[in-house]
Amino acid sequence: MASEPNAAAAPQEDLGGAGRADAGPSAEPPLCVDLDGTLIATDSLWEAILLLVKARPLDLLKFPGWIAGGKARFKEEVFRRATVDAVHLPYRADVLEFLEAEKRAGRRLVLATGSHRTMADAVADHLRIFDEVAATEGANNLSGEGKLAELRRRFGDRFDYIGDSHADLCLWKAARRAYLVSPGPRLARSAAQICTPCRIFNSGGAASAALNAMRPHQWIKNLLVLLPLIFAHQIQDRSRVTAALLAFVAFCACASCFYILNDLLDLEADRRHASKRHRPFASGKLSVPAGLLLSAALLVTAFAIAAVLPLKFQALLAAYAILTTLYSFWLKRKLLVDIILLASLYTHRIIAGAAAIDVPLTIWLLAFSMFFFLSLAFAKRYSELLGVEEAGGEQIRGREYKVTDLRIIESVGPASGYLSVLVFCNYLDSPLVKTLYPRPNVLWLMAPLLLYWITRIWFLARRRLLHDDPIVFAMRDRVSRLAGLIAALILIAAWAPKPAGGWPF
Repeated sequence: MASEPNAAAAPQEDLGGAGRADAGPSAEPPLCVDLDGTLIATDSLWEAILLLVKARPLDLLKFPGWIAGGKARFKEEVFRRATVDAVHLPYRADVLEFLEAEKRAGRRLVLATGSHRTMADAVADHLRIFDEVAATEGANNLSGEGKLAELRRRFGDRFDYIGDSHADLCLWKAARRAYLVSPGPRLARSAAQICTPCRIFNSGGAASAALNAMRPHQWIKNLLVLLPLIFAHQIQDRSRVTAALLAFVAFCACASCFYILNDLLDLEADRRHASKRHRPFASGKLSVPAGLLLSAALLVTAFAIAAVLPLKFQALLAAYAILTTLYSFWLKRKLLVDIILLASLYTHRIIAGAAAIDVPLTIWLLAFSMFFFLSLAFAKRYSELLGVEEAGGEQIRGREYKVTDLRIIESVGPASGYLSVLVFCNYLDSPLVKTLYPRPNVLWLMAPLLLYWITRIWFLARRRLLHDDPIVFAMRDRVSRLAGLIAALILIAAWAPKPAGGWPF
């Protein structure tokens, strides 16, 4: 192998020798590989910060002091308290395949990262292809010029380097060969001025990933904001229609803000899930800082829209934001509390919709929605538990629900749905319904339709065919759409003006 000028001063660390048994000596210089954004499609420090904030939110108050002590000290303090799972990190497949091919050819691989030593060692132990590790340790922050100085100390000017950020420009300039990973246009131009990249590893789609992170398919739930407009028979009032639509948009922006926050806090759990591991943040298609910025922008947008609506709606939107934050950080791990809160947040949308257009709500609608959405929240957890049981697990990761809870959930879930139908039937016998609908008896056709739909949802859940949120599933399910159409026709028939000669029944 080519001479290494400072090998004596910096003993090389053998990480088990995996991958070296069949690799002969190579005349190529060491290939030094960055970690964050290069080998993995995420930033380990940001992930460690999220884990720390999730577990110990009050430690946020200590951040200014740690930062004042320098970047190395900040990383030391964060990684001392938070451990990122190296096994399930989103490794870039193309970069990893390239490194494995180089290793088989006898190339010496060095993991050179600004991340903390504990993180770098965990990655090296997992992959077992690196002969040496250089990372932030003690007071030495191994990034940019600091990393270049360390690599020169070990290898002189004879090394190749793979990186992904502007901090790597000095390393590409000094390296014999430069490899770029997913550079933006500005970085690509800057790199072209100082070197000729041997290879550029690309992975685009950030814009589509941002849209996916917002979960636009979940905005269907926010249509509940429009229900008071419909049931108060105010769809001909343009000002109230406009207010209801603005409330809908505000809730979509606010909900997307917290979908992103929830995904960021659930990164490690999502990466262990068969389908959730493909989400933008879990897969690394979207960075943690980008997610935080997008989440903040959506929250500002939501309250900017709410500013033109009644103060009561603004307060309800703020309450929704607070409850969702508590859910993301704490309440989703509490047995039954999470389900009741999820059902309450559906009802909360209806209350907010009424506040936006300034119409009163009946106790009947509130009671119906609580029991109805409680049943659907139970169905969601039930489907998740069946998936855990099928995989041989015992408990939903990050939740208090165990496979042994399936029997009780499949009892109380449908029962809650049937209670909502009972509330609806009592409503049909109230004096209020006669003042709102010229043909109130037609509404009785809704009862068997509701019974059918709720029971079918639970049948599908038991057969492991309910793979999404029940409301989102309903919008995609042909039978559910047909049931919704029939329900709409029943409402229209009940609203139809009474003919001059009266009704035949």
